[in-house]
Amino acid sequence: MNLLVSLWPMETLTSIAKPGLRFAHKTTKSLSVLRLLHVISLFLASIMLGVGDELKPISLPKPELSGGKTLMEAFQLRRTTREFGPEKLSAKELSGVLWAGFGINRPEEGRRTAPSAMNSQEVDLYVALVEGLYVYEPKAHQLNPVLAGDFRGKTGQTFATNAAAVVIYVADFSRLTKAKPETRLFYSGIDTGTISQNIYLFCAANDLATVVYDLNREPLARAMELKPAQQIILAQALGHPKRNGSSPDQK
Repeated sequence: MNLLVSLWPMETLTSIAKPGLRFAHKTTKSLSVLRLLHVISLFLASIMLGVGDELKPISLPKPELSGGKTLMEAFQLRRTTREFGPEKLSAKELSGVLWAGFGINRPEEGRRTAPSAMNSQEVDLYVALVEGLYVYEPKAHQLNPVLAGDFRGKTGQTFATNAAAVVIYVADFSRLTKAKPETRLFYSGIDTGTISQNIYLFCAANDLATVVYDLNREPLARAMELKPAQQIILAQALGHPKRNGSSPDQK
């Protein structure tokens, strides 16, 4: 190749190369335009998809403070059920579950239906529904959107995908300022247990099914885009019991 270049005049080499260079320039330019159009189309499609799938806050009705079974009847009926029917939870049922779990029962003081260490109120109730992930806001008594998509199956249990909702208990250690760092997980575990039992009793009193369970925390925390100070404690699936004549898996 070097010998050929040294023997041929520069003008000859230039005249030979020009058509190829023009073709390469046009081809590159055409490919660049195509790539640009492709990127623009993907961007517009993502915008349209986002608009259609945008989550909105869910305002919950005021919880009904009367009705249902008595406390002693709820104790008698409390059980774990891993089989769920296809029915969704009504707004009334979802309202009652979340208020009973960790709602505000003394508005003048901001106190809750379940105790928390040094009144830190460090446990947040994330709620996974079919359409997306929400977080319960007790003051407004509503569900605030977090992320679109079905997170029920991401909790690692097959039965969770059949549940109407999955509550994911997330502790925010930044609120446990009065507790020693080594005790924060311990306190959050206790507080989560009391909230979970409240939900168990509400479900027993209102003919709903529920199960609390452990899960693989790290992948779910990444999917939920949690902050470093936030720690997943447990998950609790709930919904209507399966009614097919078979005996459910109960404890």
